[in-house]
Amino acid sequence: MLEDKIKAFIIKNEQWSKELKRLRKILKTTKFVEEIKWGMPTYTLDGKNLVGLASFKNHFCLWFHQGVFLKDPYALLHNAQEGKTKGMRQMRFLCGADIDDKKVLEYLQETILNHKAGKVINNRKANLEFNVHPMLLSLFKENNKLKKAFNALSPGKQKEYSSYITDAKRASTKLSRLKKITPLILSGKGLMEKYVKK
Repeated sequence: MLEDKIKAFIIKNEQWSKELKRLRKILKTTKFVEEIKWGMPTYTLDGKNLVGLASFKNHFCLWFHQGVFLKDPYALLHNAQEGKTKGMRQMRFLCGADIDDKKVLEYLQETILNHKAGKVINNRKANLEFNVHPMLLSLFKENNKLKKAFNALSPGKQKEYSSYITDAKRASTKLSRLKKITPLILSGKGLMEKYVKK
């Protein structure tokens, strides 16, 4: 049941439970449809993901899937991965005092208007084009179990892992990263999942 899953998410993130409930209350005053996706509350319209509620170790946030179109008059939005993320923007909070209900609602209402106007960046295919790093390919030859686990991941997760190796400058760092991601790949997790508060 959806309500039970939402409550479980909030209980799991007890550090921010009061703040998450507050943001959820604001979200529920809008026309968004509340769902659970990727284990987190996600708010949709016409089946399109528009806003996500997330919690991390040092902050909690709202993800705006098409946030690039928001005017951002209060400079509250951040691109979590400059140069990589094109459409998504994050509204980050470090404590409950950071939440301004009226401003949050303003961004949510603009998101709805932008959706109705058809503003969308749909570049999933372009974003998922990548080459698997040679070091990973070499490791797959030695470890068939790892290769199968990698191939079972979504293209987005595969790209994250390959980019993580590619982005390292030194060979020693690449090897260190390779060692670090091996158990994550085998567990079927994405690279970013290690940052989500358990």
